[in-house]
Amino acid sequence: MTADSVESTGTAGSAPWAPGDHILWRYRGNATDSVHICRPVTVVQDTEDLLAVWMAPGTDCVKPLLADGTPVHREPLATRYTKPRTTTTSRWFGTGVLKLARPGEAWSVWLFWDPGWQFKNWYVNLEEPLARWGGGVDSEDHFLDIAVYPDRSWEWKDEDEFAQAQRAGLMSTAQAERVRAAGRAAVERIESWGAPFAAGWEGWRPDPAWTVPTLPDDWDRTPARLGA
Repeated sequence: MTADSVESTGTAGSAPWAPGDHILWRYRGNATDSVHICRPVTVVQDTEDLLAVWMAPGTDCVKPLLADGTPVHREPLATRYTKPRTTTTSRWFGTGVLKLARPGEAWSVWLFWDPGWQFKNWYVNLEEPLARWGGGVDSEDHFLDIAVYPDRSWEWKDEDEFAQAQRAGLMSTAQAERVRAAGRAAVERIESWGAPFAAGWEGWRPDPAWTVPTLPDDWDRTPARLGA
């Protein structure tokens, strides 16, 4: 991978990736300019309408960690976003994750399976629209999420983290309002059973010839400019 242009969004201005290509799916830390989550993934589809990637079991990923070694999810919510952080490398031991993103949308949709390819649920991750660069895509997580189940029911997730992030100064009132609006738009999509929920992705399976992508040494290269 090479670090080409880091300013384009969607598929405009950059050549599409081919199925089987390895790229990085990264998240910038909130209210920072540095990457704190990096997941090597395999491209499933890259068109003007959709980027689909597969994060395979056994993938080495970068995730945030409190500077004292405490896993982020184990830190009490009141101090979770105020204590100093670092990053660590951790292997993804769960079942794989299929991630779907449409250009310009402020969320991506993730598909999860239980062992044996028993479909579990969709997960709508509210985030900045993906910004493309030569080696992958970058975003910023917006804390608030939506779980969608096979019976088409849904529920908000992580509303407590969304509220705490605002109290901690990681998200302004105006940004929080935009995130809520994006969430409502996603709910409209869910309730109308629009793309990508009706597309049958839960029946998709990875090419058995694909290898697990490796985490490059320069995974934290200059982030793409979000909101371009």
